[in-house]
Amino acid sequence: MFNNNKILVVIPARGDSKRIFRKNIRLLADKPLIAHAIDIAKSSKYVDDVVVSTEDPKIMRIAEKFGASIVRRSPDLAGDRIPLDPVVLDATVQKEKQAFDEYDIVITIQATSPLLKSETLDKAIEKFDNFNIDTVISVSGEKNLRWGYNQSENRYFPLYSERLIQDYLPTEYVETGGFFATRRGFLTPNSRMGNNIELMEISREESINIVSYEDWWVAERYLNKKKIAFIVNANNEIGISKMYRCIALASRLLSDNVLFLLDENHKMSIDIVNKFNFSYMLYDGDDELFNLLKRFNPHIVINDISDTSKEYVNRQKDLGFFVINFEDLGAGSEDADLVFDVLYEHDGGFGNIFIGYKYYLLRDEFYFQPKKIVGPEVDNVLIAFGGDDSNNLTERTLESVLDSGYAGRIDVILPFNYSKKEEIIQKYEMRHNIQIYHRVKNISDFMLRADIVFSSAGRKMYEICSVGTPCICICQNGREQTHSFGSPENGFINMGLAETLSNEDIKNQFKHVWQDFELRQNMSNIMKSIDLKHGFENIWSVIEQKYWAKEFEQKI
Repeated sequence: MFNNNKILVVIPARGDSKRIFRKNIRLLADKPLIAHAIDIAKSSKYVDDVVVSTEDPKIMRIAEKFGASIVRRSPDLAGDRIPLDPVVLDATVQKEKQAFDEYDIVITIQATSPLLKSETLDKAIEKFDNFNIDTVISVSGEKNLRWGYNQSENRYFPLYSERLIQDYLPTEYVETGGFFATRRGFLTPNSRMGNNIELMEISREESINIVSYEDWWVAERYLNKKKIAFIVNANNEIGISKMYRCIALASRLLSDNVLFLLDENHKMSIDIVNKFNFSYMLYDGDDELFNLLKRFNPHIVINDISDTSKEYVNRQKDLGFFVINFEDLGAGSEDADLVFDVLYEHDGGFGNIFIGYKYYLLRDEFYFQPKKIVGPEVDNVLIAFGGDDSNNLTERTLESVLDSGYAGRIDVILPFNYSKKEEIIQKYEMRHNIQIYHRVKNISDFMLRADIVFSSAGRKMYEICSVGTPCICICQNGREQTHSFGSPENGFINMGLAETLSNEDIKNQFKHVWQDFELRQNMSNIMKSIDLKHGFENIWSVIEQKYWAKEFEQKI
């Protein structure tokens, strides 16, 4: 059909505007507002000509620079009370005189709808394949309990017959201003409406119509949003901490388009992402992963998979992605655009690695948790080791605390992959002062309630520090010994490698901390002086600086 029909897009654009001064030529995401409408129309598969109707010389110059033709609007059609019908007819007639031809379909696109997609416009045009359709109008569907106002009676009245919950209300359609397409024969000074009308519901994003500064702000956020791919997994061997770090980061990026790419063999990853309702796609092997990356085509790829290879990182960079890795000690860290390393504070000397606690991402529950107030008594001890606890530090520490003569409450949170779960529950279930938990959802409450915490030197250190509860760390392996945050200068007592310690060592260290109120106060005060609540801001500040610097370099 469309090869035989000429299609004209008319973009009305007055120089004056009431709420946002000169809005049609103001920059929205680096180009004038009207340029977005011109680009939408010119990117259509079917549109033949794009014309801007205006009385304003500056709008004329800008419209021509972006590839539209111009028709001059007379002053009597430029008033703020003039409807669009005569304006569109006038523009069509003038353009037909210039082209020595007539159009079959005329589409009005308003400059105030910059988020309309060209493919949506094409779908609207394709509806004219049905010769019974005369007019297609973009709308958004809404379900609300609406009220009207009777001015003569000075009263409000309901526009509904029955109060229902939103899901059961009838849908009402509101014109968006995105497009108003009609057959040429229905254009008159008073109407653009045909007899048979098709309403086309478009997305909430495309429906944004810029009338106020708030609308402008929302539109700019949409236009500037990034596509961000997270590559991360969780299973019994890897654990879940990396997944929760990425969830915490993604939760702060709701104005961007976030996608998780997960190994289909790691069901735990899928369950976690489903719980937080993020979008995800599954892959099996690197080739399938890279096919998904090509399809999604993100601006930024975030790898939280530990050590990467040069080949892996450069394969992503060759596709044009900005590559960010977390806690990467592999050779790929040299070539990544950015590496954030909280646990393994190392600097590869390439200027791309950012280390230290200020890049730690706290989980949401720790942002609103109050700080610990240390008292002279120790009424509660928390034992919370992570990983698989291959050294059985959970039971060893529990026995050591009991051997010290301590008779207060002991909360034990079993490690995620603890192999002796049933055994330890059975062994201690009759002890009234011992409570054993597994997979708690509010660990920050346990940390705040405790007076002393035993933990490994992993990510829990940062969470404990954010609360300010005195902590004794025991390193489960040599890698944890490199986690320099768990040190006295940050308020921790670090006993070193588990395999070098006896239960007697653990007991004596506990008694020392238990019986020294001043020591516990000092430990807590040091912890509370450390700011761990701005990890996201610190990370994103670096990302924005480096990302835009790279974008600028590529444009030069």
